[in-house]
Amino acid sequence: MVEPSIARGAVAGLILAGGQGSRMNGQDKGLVVLRGEPMVAHVARCLAPQVGRLIISANRHASAYAQFGEVVADGAPELGEWQGPLMGIAAALSAVSVQDAPAPQWLIVSPCDTPFVPADLAVRLIGAALAADASMAYAVAHGQRHSACMALHTALLPELLAYLRGGDRKVGLWQARAGAVEAVFDDAPPHAFMNVNTPEDLALAERYASQ
Repeated sequence: MVEPSIARGAVAGLILAGGQGSRMNGQDKGLVVLRGEPMVAHVARCLAPQVGRLIISANRHASAYAQFGEVVADGAPELGEWQGPLMGIAAALSAVSVQDAPAPQWLIVSPCDTPFVPADLAVRLIGAALAADASMAYAVAHGQRHSACMALHTALLPELLAYLRGGDRKVGLWQARAGAVEAVFDDAPPHAFMNVNTPEDLALAERYASQ
């Protein structure tokens, strides 16, 4: 696949950090330490060179997250908080849509608990979307879908808000309705899209990080 020629200023990045960390004993997963740094630092270090603006959606510890990017609240008055990753995406899309022109055309999304996300995530996700004339693409690696690692056109905000106001919260369903396509990362390391959800996952991630 030929890499698309897209200026960094046309791309914003989003780190999703609005989860409750229920499987991590209620800890804020983005701030859980991996190899001496909070996990959000690992994700931010990877995404920042790929985007012109880095946003973090979070429901708590805003001052801690502000060290790594621009923090937006993960929620909306009419929809409430703790509503899942799509709410964080909507908040980020709203934030980039009101900035001075030219606004970013694409939003690259990664969870805060995916510390090994590929360094070419943005160009490959956007490239897959453009190649299929689609407005969204999500990562697939080694036969596994990673829906929360995606690129979406910023013009999708009205459709997303309508979906959320209709009561739906499932990422995969919204992606299907929006015509999202796959971006295949089979050449990435097996742990590239690893989600650190439990203390056991964290121990495994420590081993990967030391390699």
